[in-house]
Order: sequence, then structure tokens, then C-alpha cells
Amino acid sequence: MVSIRGALQWICRELGLTSVWETGSDAWLVILGRTCRMFAFGAISLIIALFMSSLNYSDFKIGLFMTLTLVGDVILSLFTALVADHTGRRRILILGGMLMVFSGLVFVYFENYWILLFAAVVGVISATGGDFGPFRSIEESTLSHLTEPSTRADVLSWYVATSTLGSAVGTEVGGRMVHVLQRLRGGTVTEAYHDMFWIYALMGALSVVCALFMSDKCESPALRGDSNDKSAESDPLLGSMQEPPIGDIQRDVIADGEAQNESHASPSDMDAVRQQDILPTSPVGRDEPRRNPIFGRFSQISKESLAVSIKLWILLAIDSLADGMVSYALTNYYLARKFGLAESALGDIMSTSYLLMAISSIFAGPLARHLGLINTMVFTHLPSSTAVLLFPIPQSVALTVVLLFIRTGLNNMDQGPRAAFIAAVVKPEERTAVMGITGMLRTLASTIGPSLTGWLAGSDRFWIAFVVAGALRIGYDLGLFVIFVNMKLHAHESPEEHEQRDEEAPSEAARVVEN
Repeated sequence: MVSIRGALQWICRELGLTSVWETGSDAWLVILGRTCRMFAFGAISLIIALFMSSLNYSDFKIGLFMTLTLVGDVILSLFTALVADHTGRRRILILGGMLMVFSGLVFVYFENYWILLFAAVVGVISATGGDFGPFRSIEESTLSHLTEPSTRADVLSWYVATSTLGSAVGTEVGGRMVHVLQRLRGGTVTEAYHDMFWIYALMGALSVVCALFMSDKCESPALRGDSNDKSAESDPLLGSMQEPPIGDIQRDVIADGEAQNESHASPSDMDAVRQQDILPTSPVGRDEPRRNPIFGRFSQISKESLAVSIKLWILLAIDSLADGMVSYALTNYYLARKFGLAESALGDIMSTSYLLMAISSIFAGPLARHLGLINTMVFTHLPSSTAVLLFPIPQSVALTVVLLFIRTGLNNMDQGPRAAFIAAVVKPEERTAVMGITGMLRTLASTIGPSLTGWLAGSDRFWIAFVVAGALRIGYDLGLFVIFVNMKLHAHESPEEHEQRDEEAPSEAARVVEN
């Protein structure tokens, strides 16, 4: 019995489940919230292009719709990343869930192209099947803050794995629900597509519930006013310096006044002292102008972080351009056009792909511990990129699906290590901004892809999109290895931060067990 228990503990430790458990309930809620969102994305990405096609919109308009949706995501990603630590991460996540509900309801009742486009932008509908919206960077920054370097890759890998599992289940449900709804209602396939967006609205509501139950540990230390945090996380990048309450200032002024009275200071002098001390001043100097809460955060990213981030941003832009050209929504459309597959068959194929993706993501954390973050990112992503390059070659469904399984099964193994790598090479107080800008640039690069693919598909050259995308992805993998493989990690994290998290995590886990 003891040996079985020891074996189970070893398995949980190696797979990173122990790290997830010890991080606490806030991490669980972040992971659950994203899983709900990815369930919705999986269900909708399967049918979004088919839905637009059923409304008699051209291939070019479908590609333009996806591109403009991603452009909207760019703006939202940048804005939310720069204000989240100042406004509140939980508030942004709650707002995002509410917008998902709004967007889902619009797609249920409307068919106008521009109304649907507006709803897709503000409601962050994933036209590509990926999570390019503004909320992922906030969640990754939150998890990076809640974890320590030794557990971060594990927690972020499970964050990716569970959300991918949500996509798998959502895709399977989406593929089958279309036919079920069509039989039950006896209507057209377009009406069934409309009804599918109730799922999107429901998942948005569940993500709101998850955010409501998160504690203030998810917020930036500057917003919480954490006086015990001696790190630079109270830097103006994450929010303005915390000023002491006015009552405390008044008590200090009175004490100073008593001391001044002992020195025979006049009452008028004491009034001047009180007035001067009570008025709020700049943390640095009285004449320093207040920084803009949005752009001030961008300007305060250190040169050390920018030097690393700019190189990474260029590579990720190349990778994201490729992903936008051959998104899973467009891949579904390609399979439907080339082989005439039904929605249920596409749902089975994509749900299996997402399931493989979820299973493989579980092993990203253990691989990162043994191989290193960059090696794990490169050597798992490179075979996936090769599968994209070869995807148009087979003329049978079976071989094409095998290549798709290779692509999707390995595609997400770099996501957890990538977020852990960013957290390891930038300063803690800069994570939300850097991750947000990273997501924004990736989304911006992705916006070009669907329009290019739409143009190629309209001229019967759909297959070229996969060849170009595969070559770009391979270039990203090789560049990542050459530039970053020997970079020093965790140089900006102090031992005190790790000790504080070690003390908080067991107490949080114990509280959950007691409840």
C-alpha cells in the first residue's frame, strides 16, 4: 500500500499535478476559466467559416472577417494588458466573460456581416480557433505571479493542457450538436449554426463566475498595496505608488507638530507644515508629472527586458503569421472543400486532434525540467511545423488526417514553456505588459494570414498557404534555438519572493482541504 501511494505521489510530482495543487485555488480558477473559454472557441471554430459560407458570403469576405476580428483583438490585447494591473486583473476577466455573453447572443439573432463583425471583435470570438484574445496574457501573468520558477512550467503546461482538452470537447460537441439541432428543430443548417452560439454565451457566463471567486492574490502587489513585498513589483509599471491613508498622515503630522511645539514653533508655521504634508506629492519629486496609466507602463519596460523581448517578438510574429494562414478554422474549411467531409466527421477529426494536443501538453512541464525551456519549445514544435509543410501533399483522407494529428499533437507543447520563458527573462513587475504586448504582436501578425489564405482559396491555390506557413514555422523554430538556447534564466527574481510564495501555498491548500 505504501509503495502504491509513493508511486502515485511520484507520478503526480513528475506530471506537475503536485505543483498545480500546491499553487492553490486561484490557479485552479484561472485554469478552469480558460478551459471554459477554449470549450467555446473549439465549438465555434469548427463552424464559423461554414456559418459565414451558409450566409452566402464569399471566400474573400470570410477571410476578411477573420482578419478584421484579429485586428480588433490586437487593440483589445494591448489595452487590457496595459491597464489590467492598474484596474484589476479580475475586473478585466469579468468584463471579458460578459462580452462573450453579449457576442454569443448577437450571433444567435443576427446575420448582417458588419453586426456580426462588431460582435466578434468586442466578444473576442475566436475566428481561428486559437486564443489570440486579450485575456490570455493576463492569466499567464497571474499564474507566473502565483508560482515560483520550479513549479511555473508545470502549472502553465497544465493551463495549456486543460484548455486544449476544453477545445477538444467543444469541437466534438460542436460537430455533433449541429446535426442534433437540425433534426430537433427541423430547420436549415444555418439555423443550427445560430443555435450553436448559445454555447458560447453560456461559457462566457461560467468564466465570469470563475473570476468572481478569485482572491486578491491574483492582483498585482501594487494594486493590493502589499507592504511586505520588497521587490520591484510596486514599480509604476504595474500601478502608481501606494500612498498611506490620510488618517495615518494626519497622525504623523500631529506627532511632528508636538515635536515642533517643543522647539517653540509658531502656530502659523505648524499649519503650513500640516498643509504641505497632507497634500499628495509625487513619489519621486513634487514637480514630476503623473504618468499616463497606459503608456507609462509601456515606457517603463526596462532595456534588459526589451533587448530580449524584441528578438522574441520578431520570431513569434513569424510563427503567428503562419498560424493565421492555416488556422484550425481554415484547416477545417480546407478539409471540407478538398474531401467533402461533413460537420460530424470534421468534429471527430478535430476533437481527436485537440485530445492529442491536451495529452501531449501534460508532458511539456516534465520535458522542460529535463531538457530546458528552449529545447522543449524547439524540438516539439519543429515536427509539427514539418507536418504543416507536407499537409497538402496526400490525396487521401487518411494520410492527410495523420499529418493533422502530428501537427496538432505536438503544436501546443511549446506554449507552457514559452510563457515560463518570458516570465524567467523579464522583471516580475513587467510580465503583464510584456506578455500583453507579446499577445498583441502575435495577434497583429495573425491578422495578415486569413486574408492571404482567403485570396489563395478564391483562386484555387489553397494548398500554397500550408507550404508557406510550414516554411515560416520552421524558420521560427531554428531562430529560437540559435538565439535563446544558452540564455540565463530567473536573473530578476529574488529568493524572498520564492520564500513568500512557499509560505502562502501550503496554507492555501490546507484551507481548501478543510473546506
